[in-house]
Amino acid sequence: MTRPDPRKTAALSAALSGAVDLGALKARADAARQRAATPSPSPGSGSGGGSDAGPSPWVLDVTEATFQSVVERSLDVPVVVELTASWSPEAGQLSPVLERAARAGGGAWLLARVDLDASPRIGQVFGVQSVPTVVAIAGGQPIDAFAGPLPEAEFGQWITRLLDALRDRLPGIKAAEANRGAAGAEPVAEPEDPRFTAAEEAFEQGDFAAAEAAYEAILAAEPANAEAKAALAQVRFTARAEAVPADAIAKADANPGDVAAQLAAADLELATNDVEQAFKRLVDTVRRVFGDERDQVREHLVGLFELFPPDDERVAKARRNLASALY
Repeated sequence: MTRPDPRKTAALSAALSGAVDLGALKARADAARQRAATPSPSPGSGSGGGSDAGPSPWVLDVTEATFQSVVERSLDVPVVVELTASWSPEAGQLSPVLERAARAGGGAWLLARVDLDASPRIGQVFGVQSVPTVVAIAGGQPIDAFAGPLPEAEFGQWITRLLDALRDRLPGIKAAEANRGAAGAEPVAEPEDPRFTAAEEAFEQGDFAAAEAAYEAILAAEPANAEAKAALAQVRFTARAEAVPADAIAKADANPGDVAAQLAAADLELATNDVEQAFKRLVDTVRRVFGDERDQVREHLVGLFELFPPDDERVAKARRNLASALY
């Protein structure tokens, strides 16, 4: 299995972090382990519907705490996020359609079901206005969506168009289709690196110190490991952002000369997906301070850049602004 680059999911991850109480990141962690332990469906199970077909590794029940792992999986195959609620009759009509299609897809795409009653903030991230709403994610970004029930044939056309458009960009689609084409063959996953698995589990459980130590140990053995570097940056930011008080932005605005307050406010803004404002705040602070304080702000800002892909337009703009402020 190709491990996703954590920087590529930072934007959507930051949006979710902002919508979710950061303290809740410490709560629910066993969904990923349960998914890994779920047996593959037997041949022919794709024609079944609902729970009668048994559990499927391609149909996931997602919470606010496990949503980031689903976003990361969208770097390999598309993820269709079903935003649903038990009280909605329309959702009850759509859910079996999506589940049958996901089983039939054999892993070429994943269905991620979100109960909005239990995880309302995921709905806030996507701006859900009606239930059910379906959002397709690929490469860590929402790419298509629809609301309301859809006949099975129409959904089949929708998902086929999606797969056709993404087949050359997401490697997992062709791999799943090849596995499905082999009679009775089950997908064969590359074994996980136990060092990363331990680090990821610690992070999901909110044990940021253990996760940081695990990634540091990987880097001590492999200094050039880009995956560990990117993951370590995310762990450190999450741990830091969780400790930021809710009134950090107001305090920083009231005390523009307080460097520590500006750093905390920028972290909170980034965690609530106000990325450009976070960058602007620190660039403006660089312009106001000098010496060691300027170096401190610059290093903090550069550290935030590392949470994003290098080609992110917001990062590129902020780098130019930082260079202008420094020189």
